[in-house]
Amino acid sequence: MNERAKAHRPEDLTRLFVERANAKDAEGLALLYEPHAVMAYPPGQQTVGRAAIQRLWEEALPHMPAFTPEEPLPTLISGDLALTATPPSDGSGARAQVVRRQPDGSWLRVLDQPEFVTPKS
Repeated sequence: MNERAKAHRPEDLTRLFVERANAKDAEGLALLYEPHAVMAYPPGQQTVGRAAIQRLWEEALPHMPAFTPEEPLPTLISGDLALTATPPSDGSGARAQVVRRQPDGSWLRVLDQPEFVTPKS
């Protein structure tokens, strides 16, 4: 495993995610998650655990367009937990993650909801 940059602030995870996704680095993406993290993706399903998350990205990344950086919303922090979110640039909903501070001070995703779709009225 290569030495990769770590998230020193919760908000860093969004930037690192975009960088690694655009580099088609499935292993690097998986390393942004705790070993037993849960990701609500693909839509309507859950992917549980870092190894499963890596397999999902290995399959998905070759077929995905480049990711565009999104400006994160203000982060909520309580002790070693934080809630991060970004509004998609197309205004279609929101993305949210629960992240946890690790013993070395870096942050990793625990829960990832990459797509909340806003119901149309």
